[in-house]
Amino acid sequence: MKKKLIVLSMALLCLGACKTEKKEGSAQKEAAQAETPSASNGKQDNTLTEKERSEGWMLLFDGKTADGWRGFNAESLPDGWIVEEGTLKSLGRGGDIGGDIVYGKEPFGNFELSVEWKIAEGGNSGIFYHVQEGVQYEAPYFNAPEYQVIDQTGFPEKLEDWQSIGADYGMYTPDYEGAVKSSGTWNSTRILFTPEKVTYWLNGKETVAFVPWSEDWKKRKNEGKWKDFPDYGKFRSGLIGLQDHGSFIWYKNIKIRKR
Repeated sequence: MKKKLIVLSMALLCLGACKTEKKEGSAQKEAAQAETPSASNGKQDNTLTEKERSEGWMLLFDGKTADGWRGFNAESLPDGWIVEEGTLKSLGRGGDIGGDIVYGKEPFGNFELSVEWKIAEGGNSGIFYHVQEGVQYEAPYFNAPEYQVIDQTGFPEKLEDWQSIGADYGMYTPDYEGAVKSSGTWNSTRILFTPEKVTYWLNGKETVAFVPWSEDWKKRKNEGKWKDFPDYGKFRSGLIGLQDHGSFIWYKNIKIRKR
């Protein structure tokens, strides 16, 4: 009888271990899928479905080359950006001035932009739109609005609300509660721009909504960070840009459609 009890106990222990292993494996799989949103739905990165094409989406990055991308106020891609494993990657050689890139093939006015990105610990970057070039502009932020991309929880300095992830940088503070992920994890960003309303999303959550060129917008612009930048935000069409602010960052699945 004692021998039978021992055998039965060993069998139960083995069964429990198998269940635990299966549960842990399932959790790891779910976590991996959460970090790679494109893979989780079976879609290949940097491609468009037939439905997306019919809806007017176009890719700004094919995952293989940097075709269409070049430095701001430049003719070629800076050496601080490379194509690596299906991503457009910043090597962190830029700073407050220099290192930023633009998609130079076509300007966009009213649009919907979708991007996936991940950032190194303590990193800082941004997504620009309506970018204008010229010798009078040292960087895109001299005239272009910016969707803030940053390591919200690991940035080494205290962040003001208007500097936080998903903000309209320097203008509108974001509601990012519950949408922030740790550095090194893939995020999704969406920007919808129309003259009636601009909306930003982070990982499916709306972070900011505002009316461009409204009285409220003008007041914030004239009294805040951009008061000494006369051309900030005034253009109604321009290039899409990505910021290199001195940290590693990876972008993929960059797509846009006109509205």
